[in-house]
Amino acid sequence: MGMASFAVALMVTMAIISHCVFGKEFYDHPEFKVRRLLKQLNKPALRSIKSEDGDIIDCVSITSQPAFDHPLLKNHTIQMRPSFIPESDSTYSKKKSKTITQVWHKNGDWCPENTIPIRRIKKEDILRAKSIENFGKKTPPSTPEVPSSDPIFHHEYAYTGVKGGKIFGTKASINIWKPEVAPNEFSLAQTWLVSGVGLSRNTIEAGWQVYPQIYGDNNPRLFVYWTTDGYQKTGCYNLCNGSFIQTNNQYTVGGSYSTVSQYDGAQLNLNLLIWKDQKTGNWWLKINDNDIMGYWPGSLFNILGDGATDVQWGGEVYVHSSEGHTTTDMGSGRFADEGYKKASYIKNLMVVDGSNNLREPEGLYSSADDDNCYNVKTGISGTTFGSHFYYGGPGQNVKCQ
Repeated sequence: MGMASFAVALMVTMAIISHCVFGKEFYDHPEFKVRRLLKQLNKPALRSIKSEDGDIIDCVSITSQPAFDHPLLKNHTIQMRPSFIPESDSTYSKKKSKTITQVWHKNGDWCPENTIPIRRIKKEDILRAKSIENFGKKTPPSTPEVPSSDPIFHHEYAYTGVKGGKIFGTKASINIWKPEVAPNEFSLAQTWLVSGVGLSRNTIEAGWQVYPQIYGDNNPRLFVYWTTDGYQKTGCYNLCNGSFIQTNNQYTVGGSYSTVSQYDGAQLNLNLLIWKDQKTGNWWLKINDNDIMGYWPGSLFNILGDGATDVQWGGEVYVHSSEGHTTTDMGSGRFADEGYKKASYIKNLMVVDGSNNLREPEGLYSSADDDNCYNVKTGISGTTFGSHFYYGGPGQNVKCQ
């Protein structure tokens, strides 16, 4: 090989090496990762609606939603309606409730048929996460039965539950408030359907949450969640990793509520019904009285496919404080003992049995990590509230340090 040929070959080799090295650095750069995630999460919109709370709601084709990015759902056929909806004979369960609206509804806009409203994820939403990989995930991993061992960064709970047998769904009416939340923390009220333990734990979760790190504000918002490995690698809030298939074109998962409960005033409730469609194995979510939101595909779950062994309803606070207990509110920020129009409640607790009927749960128990910070008080059934309880608290106070 002549010197000229050798020089050309050397230059080509160096160019290839340089391209590989700097190309890898480019694709590993945080800015590129953020752009790639935004492209993955934000699907092409047929129309967009600007909400007064700062959200942009994109009307996305129902067949283009993020769920179909999930490897297990590549060839999934959308189930547009459940094959049945569980019913109950109880009078209070059939009582119609006031339909609550989300802020983006104020403009009078709705998404067209065959589209779903998705809250657009912004660059700053991702940058607020602890890492790009953790965007939309619950950290650190924790459950009501297995709290975090970290004394500084941990979750605290006040809840009521029922164990034993096979449970195929739950219904509840969750009081909506706007708790004060400290930086880097969250406060939520929800229902958990649980099966399995440790790293095999499966959950389906839904309720409302105030989570500034995800949404950038302190508004209470509708949310859904799931995991199949005890919150390790699976699971994400709302639609962020293709776990929940939405079929509703009127409500946004992650959308904020326009009105909340007032101390000594009007009370607003989020009615939730979650149940397993025994024909398809999918787990459906209905809100309000008649608004079917969509479903968690049964193919995502291993243990939960046979039914839940535990159901819990209650409040959760993520504590991120190194200087004493957090001041983040749970529920209304008032202790359970204060009662109606003051403390937060969850009422009309019901479970779906093996015959697909809604019934009141038997053998309810209650638990709170520290009664001096947040507590829970179970009510008496037989009233218009059915099986119910009050819960919550202000966090740090003279007895909670």
